[in-house]
Amino acid sequence: MTKIAFLASAADVAQAAKRTLADAYGDHDPEDANVIVALGGDGFMLQTLHGMQHLDTPVYGMNRGTVGFMMNEYAPDGLIERLDEAEEEVIHPLAMQATTSAGDVHDGLAINEVSLLRQGPQVAKLRISVDGRVRMEELVADGALVSTPAGSTAYNYSAHGPILPIGSGVLALTAMSAFRPRRWRGALLPARAEVRFDVLEHEKRPVMAEADSRNSVRDVLEVIIRSKPEIRHRLLFDPGHGLEERLIREQFV
Repeated sequence: MTKIAFLASAADVAQAAKRTLADAYGDHDPEDANVIVALGGDGFMLQTLHGMQHLDTPVYGMNRGTVGFMMNEYAPDGLIERLDEAEEEVIHPLAMQATTSAGDVHDGLAINEVSLLRQGPQVAKLRISVDGRVRMEELVADGALVSTPAGSTAYNYSAHGPILPIGSGVLALTAMSAFRPRRWRGALLPARAEVRFDVLEHEKRPVMAEADSRNSVRDVLEVIIRSKPEIRHRLLFDPGHGLEERLIREQFV
């Protein structure tokens, strides 16, 4: 028997959808359900994936938000049939380890991206190393990020980074408003790569780090980013509307 747990964002339209669906299909505790239906936008989907990570339960999103890139279309009828026919895609997060000027170490997980952003009026200066080898002595920019394929159409794309196929096995390293090198377009890295950012002139040019625009850490000195293939997030999509198709379609808009 399909036991569904309905989770909804705080938006009125999402809460109304939850009431409608719970009345029609029943509503179970996430710990007892064999599928989770998330009602909201992409931000709520990320929140759900982070919050339900320990369950290894597939998540089927229905768009009750704005963009809904990671969501399916909302319809109250035929949900059991849609869940039975849904196709599963598995994505893996990035792990962020950020060390502050006070010596504190903060860990975070990111499904979309880990980003470093200037914290004040002055641009950031960053040294970039990949797998222990310095690849760029000094990047002068508003910031930089490392994105997964699943997150490549989000913050990464708005910073003019590339869209990555979901099964490409690569990460995108993208600068935000690069000043020097002015024409640097970023880099594509193997998913297994370890990326390290060292913040230069940190007292004059403070930098903050974020994982999926959450877990914000201020005054960082260094940030290490690596993939976590042992952690998986299971997403369900209607046939023909999965992440792979959406990422391809996005490139022809």
